[in-house]
Amino acid sequence: MDFNFTEEQLALEDTISRFINKDYAFEARRKRVASEEAYDRNAWNTYAELGILALPFHEDLGGLNGTPLDTYLVMKALAPGLILEPYVSTVVLSGGLINALGTAEQKETLIAGIADGSVTYAFGHYEPDFRFLEKMVSTSATKSANGWVLSGQKAMAIDAPSASQLLVSARTSGATGDEEGISVFLLDPATPGVTLKTYKTHDGHYAADIVLDNAEVPASALLGEEGKALPAIMDAIAQTNVALCAELVGLIKALNDATLEYLKTRKQFGVAIGTFQALQHRMADMAIAAEQANSMALLAAIEMQNKSLQHRIFKASGAKAYIGKLARKVSQEAVQMHGGMGVTDELNVAHFFKRVNLINTMFGDHDFHMQRYSDMLDVPLN
Repeated sequence: MDFNFTEEQLALEDTISRFINKDYAFEARRKRVASEEAYDRNAWNTYAELGILALPFHEDLGGLNGTPLDTYLVMKALAPGLILEPYVSTVVLSGGLINALGTAEQKETLIAGIADGSVTYAFGHYEPDFRFLEKMVSTSATKSANGWVLSGQKAMAIDAPSASQLLVSARTSGATGDEEGISVFLLDPATPGVTLKTYKTHDGHYAADIVLDNAEVPASALLGEEGKALPAIMDAIAQTNVALCAELVGLIKALNDATLEYLKTRKQFGVAIGTFQALQHRMADMAIAAEQANSMALLAAIEMQNKSLQHRIFKASGAKAYIGKLARKVSQEAVQMHGGMGVTDELNVAHFFKRVNLINTMFGDHDFHMQRYSDMLDVPLN
């Protein structure tokens, strides 16, 4: 297998990296986090110009025929900027759902809005009583004369407060826990009966609990076929976790670069602390972790092209658990070697640390994915 990237892929990665280094300054991001502005609209427009909003979609839909490997490169390159824009929520997660579930007409219309940057999305799926379990959906969707009436609650929908449109899962038939009967609906946040309980996450993003109280939507709001959405939901979440693994790889590199630079410049007893053997050993372990994480993230991205959904879910859970653990270890070491200043708001290392911790709780934490990976070890993968 050829593990070399094409010239086009490397050029895209380099372009994104240069944009982050030049135009996505850390201090400007800090000011935006301190404000009530969710993200930088100018940066979002730049992503559209660079083509990364259209990247994963078929060219017939206005996309660029990108693969999970392209998403891996994009996420790794964006990571050092700690971007606030809803790239994962809109392009990877919601875009993946629309692409998998939507009718031809829905895909043509909705994906065009993603590709040109005119529409952003958030997906509300998990519910307060059912931690990370995709099939545990109690939110109901009942047919009405004009379409559907939705009632229920979704927990921690990342980027929902700033989203132009919401996607929410709801049960159109069956009981909570049934694999059949789950559907996905397109929802305007301004719809009567929709309430967003908004809050800021500790990494600077915004999220919301979505409360649906007899919110009525038209029949056209149903995304694709009724009651058949669970496989697409699980696949979109698996693809999202692999994209987040690539972001973790970028964060690990950024943490290592910042720590190494600090060890070279911080002096104690008249010499740079990087000359101390104990810190050199810890830095070496961090470098090894970076290589391990990158290899696993690359493998996971390759495996997302496997035709078996079970296989993709299995590989995504293994990668998320393993890389998340490595990233947490590296971020802790980076903070410790920076001393007390490692947790101050003025230092980017503290913000890298926060982002790592949040990613490790998104779409399944370490224990959840370790349990799923263990449970699937003995299951034949079709």
